[in-house]
Amino acid sequence: MAERQYHLKFGGNAAASVDAYLEYKRIVGDDDGGKLFSPEEYEEYKKRVLPQRLENRVYTAWTAPSGMDCKLIGPETPCFCTHRYRQHKTDFQTIPAERPILLPCKVKGCKCSSYHYVPLNGTQPIRCSCKHYADDHSEVGAYKCRKDGCKCPGFKSSFTCGCGEPTYVHHMVTETKEERLARGHPVGEDVPYQAMGGLTGFSSLMDGYMRLDPSGAGAPPIEFLDQPITSADHPFLKANVQSIKAHQLARGPVRKAIQGGSAEVDHDLAERMSAMRRPGESDMDYFERRYQERQKAERMKSRGAIAAPGSSKLQTGVRKTATGSSKGRAASGGK
Repeated sequence: MAERQYHLKFGGNAAASVDAYLEYKRIVGDDDGGKLFSPEEYEEYKKRVLPQRLENRVYTAWTAPSGMDCKLIGPETPCFCTHRYRQHKTDFQTIPAERPILLPCKVKGCKCSSYHYVPLNGTQPIRCSCKHYADDHSEVGAYKCRKDGCKCPGFKSSFTCGCGEPTYVHHMVTETKEERLARGHPVGEDVPYQAMGGLTGFSSLMDGYMRLDPSGAGAPPIEFLDQPITSADHPFLKANVQSIKAHQLARGPVRKAIQGGSAEVDHDLAERMSAMRRPGESDMDYFERRYQERQKAERMKSRGAIAAPGSSKLQTGVRKTATGSSKGRAASGGK
């Protein structure tokens, strides 16, 4: 029997209806109890709730001891109790004076007293020192293990975050807009959506050590960005050497340097030529030659022979690691 074919026809306002529904869910979430509000109820809900969100938004982050927000919490970020952040209390008519600000779970029967983030190892859940997962532990108090015969006093994992610190030294930070600004971290735009937590843009979806704003590692210093491109760099950089060179030529100071006889723009030309294979050169010969060139460059550098970017001498080596600008380190509490 031939397969049945279905021809679905949608009106011209179908896409607009989908957008309107998504907007509704971002604003209302689960507050409608699974039954869509009528237009009148929806307008009444917005009049009551939206002013609270615009004035009393709380920012939630999983923070390292240095002050860097390793994970900014969003609506779908799961809690230790296995429920999402949007299923916790995040709307406040008045911000509580007590600290920390507690965000209890709103799911019926859940005993979670406040939102608590548990990281993942890639896509896999992490284990406690007792070898059991987070969902094997109680969501109450110190998160004791519920497995029969296990004497684990509370969940404590040795898993190390990307920032280099173990998970058990991190802590949850729930703060107001003023408190977050005092820490030097971005707050983004005021939005009417439910449970936005610490999300302020696309970059806030990344882990802290990869995020180049004050809430993460911070922007790299200008010295790191101005390093010469070498054969050890990413293929994307090597493939765009000519484009980068053209950009440098378009800059006024560099153009003046060229007119004065300086070779600042071509300071990595010798390195790029040396990185090319020579006719008849075997793999072993190529790597040996490159090794000897690096050794020679290091000896010349130790003698002070390589002093300026405009020098025509060979500059080899790998790209230095960005340690972060002083402003980024100060904002993240780094030493």
